[in-house]
Amino acid sequence: MVDYFKKDIQVGNTTIGSNHPPFIIAEMSGNHNKSLKRALKIVEEAKNCGANAIKLQTYTPDTITLNIEREEFRIKDKKSLWAGSHLYQLYKKTYTPWEWHKPIIDKAKKLGMICFSTPFDETAVDFLESLNVPAYKIASFENNHIPLIKKVAKTKKPIIISTGLVKIKELTELVNLIKKLRCKNLILLKCTSNYPASPKYSNLLTIPFLKKKYNCQIGLSDHTLGIGTAIASIALGATVVEKHFTLKRSDGGMDSAFSLEPNELKDLVIETKRAWE
Repeated sequence: MVDYFKKDIQVGNTTIGSNHPPFIIAEMSGNHNKSLKRALKIVEEAKNCGANAIKLQTYTPDTITLNIEREEFRIKDKKSLWAGSHLYQLYKKTYTPWEWHKPIIDKAKKLGMICFSTPFDETAVDFLESLNVPAYKIASFENNHIPLIKKVAKTKKPIIISTGLVKIKELTELVNLIKKLRCKNLILLKCTSNYPASPKYSNLLTIPFLKKKYNCQIGLSDHTLGIGTAIASIALGATVVEKHFTLKRSDGGMDSAFSLEPNELKDLVIETKRAWE
């Protein structure tokens, strides 16, 4: 098999690859609870815990959904953390205001930490480019959003793509598209799109399968509770682990129930490195 994707990928001043310690991403998501002060504190704590990067999500309620309260726009799954919520109102509560992005990114830079984001539409890419983010993440729910992926690929920056929800045929089409767009800095993340996800159904053996099939770096976007699943992923070849992060689960927040607290994130950094070693 001819190598196409880079075995070592540079993001900021950090190299991601199998010969380097796992790249740990702390996902802030909506855990700022609409407080910029709290968001900045999350960045500080992630740095103190040893995470390599803090990740944001870049959307507004109007760029991600419609302000409609019909049943089609309500979360019906009774097992969901957000059961009964209308999408527009949910995103209104949890989105990161765009005017917060710069102070958050500046805070991360001051601490020597990487900060990047998940755009959910093309206008978000334009905005993030104006802030010169070093990489992009594509969410599972957007991995078939071809105009978005094309726009991100044209930046020539590393792309990290979650594979939740995608079928293998669709994933092959996506990887072929990335190659066609001449993007050599690709990392695919094994992802189970349940919140929280069960370790029982995480199917981590997908990691070596994907690595062999696509000959690129594979990581894990982990929504399980605790750190055991993430540690196991390293032994199977994962080079990246993304976990949602909060200051304290009892403070509440969109993703707090399946987010790590600081002491847990610190353990994740230590134990994934030990697994890699």
